[in-house]
Amino acid sequence: MKLAIFSHCAIDSIRLEEQTYEQIGGSACYCGLTAREFKCDVDLFTKFGPDFPKQYLTQNKINFINSESKKNTTKFNISITGSDRVLKLENECDPIDYSGIDADGHLVSPIYHEITDDIFRKIKADSSFLFVDPQGFLRRKDLQNNIFLEKTNLDLSGVDAIKVNPEESQQIVSGTHDEMMIRLQKKGVKHVLLTNKENVSLLVKDKVYSITLPNKQIHDTTGIGDIFCTTFTCTILKERDFLWALCFAGGAAQVALDSRNLGLQKIPSKGTVQTNASYFYNLVKFRDL
Repeated sequence: MKLAIFSHCAIDSIRLEEQTYEQIGGSACYCGLTAREFKCDVDLFTKFGPDFPKQYLTQNKINFINSESKKNTTKFNISITGSDRVLKLENECDPIDYSGIDADGHLVSPIYHEITDDIFRKIKADSSFLFVDPQGFLRRKDLQNNIFLEKTNLDLSGVDAIKVNPEESQQIVSGTHDEMMIRLQKKGVKHVLLTNKENVSLLVKDKVYSITLPNKQIHDTTGIGDIFCTTFTCTILKERDFLWALCFAGGAAQVALDSRNLGLQKIPSKGTVQTNASYFYNLVKFRDL
């Protein structure tokens, strides 16, 4: 099973509980390493500068092509308080190149404008299953480089699954949580995932399936969404079952949070995720829309 991932690598300066930690990250790393835990081959389309330790990708058997840039790697300063994060963009690397690839699934998770509209169209044309986390399409920066979200006309035709939180979905569609999920579905998305802190909902056809992550103390939330998205994608590609994919994704996010580890160290093993997934599978609620 091969997964093609489209996102920038990053160097994150994370401020948490009055301490600052510098970590390599970005959706490219979180998604790539999670996919490897699920025994997927990974072709990564990214850009990074001479300041990024590319051997980290090589050691984890993540393939990357034409990824090196003369510009330094995209960098964020991230301040974390509970489940809330404040981001400041410190550096932006070159946009991603793409010329086509044969893969079982494509995962698009930009962190800041690295995927152009033209590249996005090419990815959609090539993909047999496409998961999109739109955060990087929606982000803008102010004069102080603080990140905020802005309403964006995003073409979601050809997208099989999307993951948004309420703030992100409001930049694409409007309405209540249910109304936003329906409107995203009407844009062409088959599986609409809405994550609202510990509450996770999945709209498929006319039914909403929901799980609730245990309400425990939150530590470093960086990369949790990437772990969630990748686990959902790998599971649905292998099992062809969206309900198991939802439970595995929720299980992966919970294991990562429970670890209380920083950065990429929080990526869970498939075995621990499977135990949590079985727990969630017995607790799924569903309702008609």
